[in-house]
Amino acid sequence: MTIGLNKTVVLFGGSGFLGRYVARALARRGHRIRVACRRPDLAYHLQIAGNMGQILPIQANLRYRWSVDRAVEDADHVVNLVGILAESGRQSFDAVQNFGAKAVAEAARGVGAGMTQISAIGADANSESAYARSKAAGEAAVLQTIPEATILRPSIIFGAEDQFFNRFADMSRFSPFLPLIGGGTTRYQPVYVGDVAEAVADTVEGKVPGGRIYELGGPEILSFREMMEEMLRVVGRKRSFINIPYGAASTMARLMRFLPGAPLTEDQVKQLSIDNVVSEEARAEGRTLDAFERMPRTLEAILPSYLVRFRPQGQFTKPKPQAGGLDAENQDGIA
Repeated sequence: MTIGLNKTVVLFGGSGFLGRYVARALARRGHRIRVACRRPDLAYHLQIAGNMGQILPIQANLRYRWSVDRAVEDADHVVNLVGILAESGRQSFDAVQNFGAKAVAEAARGVGAGMTQISAIGADANSESAYARSKAAGEAAVLQTIPEATILRPSIIFGAEDQFFNRFADMSRFSPFLPLIGGGTTRYQPVYVGDVAEAVADTVEGKVPGGRIYELGGPEILSFREMMEEMLRVVGRKRSFINIPYGAASTMARLMRFLPGAPLTEDQVKQLSIDNVVSEEARAEGRTLDAFERMPRTLEAILPSYLVRFRPQGQFTKPKPQAGGLDAENQDGIA
C-alpha cells in the first residue's frame, strides 16, 4: 500500500453524476484515479480533469467478479459509487447495491485497500422500499467485510448534471402544472454534489474516523413542494401544482411499468413517502458534514448557475423587480 497522500484510488461507477466530481476532487489532491465502469468510453471526458495519465478509465462490471478483482489490483483505496434508482433487466437492486457492494469490499480487502461506500439517507433493512433495503444490505456487507470502511449517506444531491432539478425545470417549460406526489410534504435536505465529492476525498485521505456511517445533508430542510417553488423562482416561471395521492401515484406507476424508461416506479413512490433528512442520532454523534469541517452550500447559491438555461430567455431574461421597485441588479438605487 502506498504511504503518504498520493494514492491509487479506484472509483467504481466513476462515470456518473457524483463520480465525475469525486474524480476531480481526488485529482486536485494529487491522487491517481482509475475510473471503473461498464462503459469506459463514457468516462473518457474525465481524463482532462487531471494531469496526463492521472485519470484512467477501465472496464469493470460488478456482476463479474473477475473484472472487479482486476480493477483493484495494487489499489490503496476503493470508492464504490454504483447505485440505481430503478431496476432494469439483470440490473436489480440486490445485484447492484447488495451483492455488488459486497464484491467490491471483498476485492478491496484482498489487496489491503481501504474503502468508501456511497449509500443514501433512508437506507433501512426494514423499509417497505426494495431500494432502501438493498442499500442497507450493501452497507452491512461492506462493514462486515472491512470493519474500518466508511459509509456515506447523502440526501438528494444537486448540481449541474443532476436528474432532479434539471428534470422539473425542463418540465416547467411546457407543462402548465407540476406534480406533487402525496401533496409534496416529504422533507429533504438537498446537498451540493461538490460538497459530497470533497467529503469522499477526505475519507480517502483518512481525515475522518472510519468504521462509521455519516449522513450528509445541506444547510436547509425543505419539503418537496418548497424545492419546486425554489426551482420555479430561479427559472422565473409560475406554474400550478397538482396533488397526486400516494395511492393514485402507485396505480399510475404500476400501469407504466412496462413502458421503456418509465418516469416513476412503485418503489419510488414508497421512497417519496419517507422524509430524507439527517437523523437526530447522526447529529448528536457528529456523523454529519460537520465532521468534515465543511460549510455546505445552499440551493440559492448554486441553482442559478445551471438552471439559468431554463428561463424564458435564458441568461438574457430581465430580472424581476425586488421589494422597493429596484431591479435585482440595481438594489442600491444607483443608476
